[in-house]
Amino acid sequence: MDWRGFAQRMASLARDLLAQESVDATLERITSAATELVEGCDESGILILNGGTVRSLAPTGQLVVESDHLQERLGEGPCFDAARTTTGERTYRIADFTQTQPRWPAYAPQAHELGVGSMMGFLLYTEDEELGALDLYSRKPGAFTENSETAGWMLASHAAVALAGARTHAQMDQAIATRHTIGEAMGILMSSRRLTENQAFDVLRRYSQDHNIKLREVARRVCETGHV
Repeated sequence: MDWRGFAQRMASLARDLLAQESVDATLERITSAATELVEGCDESGILILNGGTVRSLAPTGQLVVESDHLQERLGEGPCFDAARTTTGERTYRIADFTQTQPRWPAYAPQAHELGVGSMMGFLLYTEDEELGALDLYSRKPGAFTENSETAGWMLASHAAVALAGARTHAQMDQAIATRHTIGEAMGILMSSRRLTENQAFDVLRRYSQDHNIKLREVARRVCETGHV
């Protein structure tokens, strides 16, 4: 493998990831990059595990979606484990799904029926949070080599940082939008009810607490209807 050329492409990818305008765009660039940069990779996706529920993000093909749903239904699978990190492992490489896989006795034969020949999984994490697993699939057994695993690990490391950054920016944008909506709702109440700023905020807060509705949703309703 031309590691010098790979390093140059990774540097270009890092800039590209930071330039994406949304979390979804960042995810899609990550999974498409896996099929471009990792030798043997036919399809890729990101699996997010919340309790026992799986979210399949930015899949490059239907094979990824079907595999994720299969892992959710069975409660087992290599990328299911990578996202869950119950064993402390952060990388998985399964060379041949035509052979018995004792670790995933239910998933492996059904995955092979879906068309999975070999696969790898990498935990997407930063120092502060774990985000899920980057899944790489090949329809051929034995498609992934040691070089493939190294390349996949490097991609996952870059992707985790970019994804964490994209999420932080998205959260900041949402916080700004929420603050603007609340301020607009307070202005409406202050004008229509002749309230002070503190009194208007208390109206929103009490309604939110009494009806178990998020404050931003209460504010949005006031902006749309003129009243709580």
